[in-house]
Amino acid sequence: MMMQAVLSNPSHPEYGVATIPFPIPHDQYAHCMELLEALEIGDAIKVDCKVEEVDSFFSVLKRTEMLTVNVEELNYLAKRLDSFDTGEAAQFQAMAHKLELFELKDLINLTFCCQQATVITDFSDLAAVGRNHYMNLHGGSASVDEMNKLDGKGTARQLIENGGGTITPYGVVYDNGMKLEQVYDGRFFPCYYYKPNVITVAVTSKAEPGDTEHITWLFLPMVQEEIDRALLRGGITDSADVRLRLEDSQLPNEVDVLLDMEYETLSDLNELAAATDGLSKADMEKLGAVVTLAEPKSAAQIKNLAECLDLFDFAPGAHSPAEYGKYMIQQSGHFDYDENLDAFYDYEKYGTERMNAEDGMFTDRGYVAYKGYYSMEEVMNGSQSSRMEMGGMMYLQAVYPAADGFSPRNVRRMRAFLRGLRGIPRNHAAGNEPRLDAECGDFREVRQQRRTGAVHPSRTALRLEESKTAGCHRISGVAAFFSRRTGRFLLY
Repeated sequence: MMMQAVLSNPSHPEYGVATIPFPIPHDQYAHCMELLEALEIGDAIKVDCKVEEVDSFFSVLKRTEMLTVNVEELNYLAKRLDSFDTGEAAQFQAMAHKLELFELKDLINLTFCCQQATVITDFSDLAAVGRNHYMNLHGGSASVDEMNKLDGKGTARQLIENGGGTITPYGVVYDNGMKLEQVYDGRFFPCYYYKPNVITVAVTSKAEPGDTEHITWLFLPMVQEEIDRALLRGGITDSADVRLRLEDSQLPNEVDVLLDMEYETLSDLNELAAATDGLSKADMEKLGAVVTLAEPKSAAQIKNLAECLDLFDFAPGAHSPAEYGKYMIQQSGHFDYDENLDAFYDYEKYGTERMNAEDGMFTDRGYVAYKGYYSMEEVMNGSQSSRMEMGGMMYLQAVYPAADGFSPRNVRRMRAFLRGLRGIPRNHAAGNEPRLDAECGDFREVRQQRRTGAVHPSRTALRLEESKTAGCHRISGVAAFFSRRTGRFLLY
């Protein structure tokens, strides 16, 4: 939190106040908007929030107290200032004081140019002052050779002796000819990466020319309230009026090339960003391989694949049967690898046999194979989840009715249970443990195949125990098996 502001309704002070943290955290955004809405303020465009009090390291912001501001502008200013180091903070505050800036538009624009100014807070080290001044004059960068040759003390003395400094509470500031350029026009916020995000989208109205500068920047994933308010500031109220451009992405290249922004929707892109936000580098690699295998056609399908990565085996860097076999034996964790027996492993044979039993392929990133129950088309379309949920619900309602009707608690339990089924590997049965054959509908002995350590792909199961509490059936689980042939659960 960079600052905290107490806001009120300037027309109705009797409504009370709302204390809002800035920048507003994503997980608090909707709640903060509700607090402001209760006071009948917080419009996305209007200047309708009276600043009663500001608590911030940037004491110069105290001058906004008693002013009426726009909450989105205040939030954007807070994001800009939150990234400033100590030197930039001094530059901003000193120049805001020197120029006597109060309006949020001017303060926002100042954040884009205040780095040109030189602020002296300590005259005891003139060499450091000179180096700092030189860097400010050269856009904040200089070569090592330049800095070694620089006469820091002489540069500082020249700056001071030439005059032009202004004494402020934040130090003596020299503007170095800085001009307050209108980077922010009062409506469209400049593109600014405040925090890492998955997808950056430039949104414009189709009524505008293709090269318009009236761009609404969205940094996905975002809560829906943020998206709606950002579009409203951009004058976009009709989803059919939206033109999208993919500006930046942290997704694998295999995903980026598939996203056709002419046909994608903001909703689907946001859900994709949410599904992939927080994925590890390894999972991003895996997603790239999965996309190559599955060949999805839209952001919605890619999102479903990202949520079902556990349905795929991935051997990164494997581009031959031998490399695949070596990865599976040495690194997959499926086996206790003994390096002393390395000469006796036939990696190529194992890799080949495994590939023959799988639905997989080699990609630029490695070998990937699908191991789910449903077709990949069903996984990409998300239909397997609804089918599993409906089948399970019908069974529970018939077999385990609650005394007062089918309880929401049991519904939640079943949904969680069905979600868990997606991650069960096909070769789940181990050793000679008897399981129900979902294809044939009877019990058979499941034995490990020699040398491969794999079991028949059609034999898989999840077993949960049924128990009774107080004479009534309790849903702690059921023995459930899904038949790919019949599309039904087999239960006992």
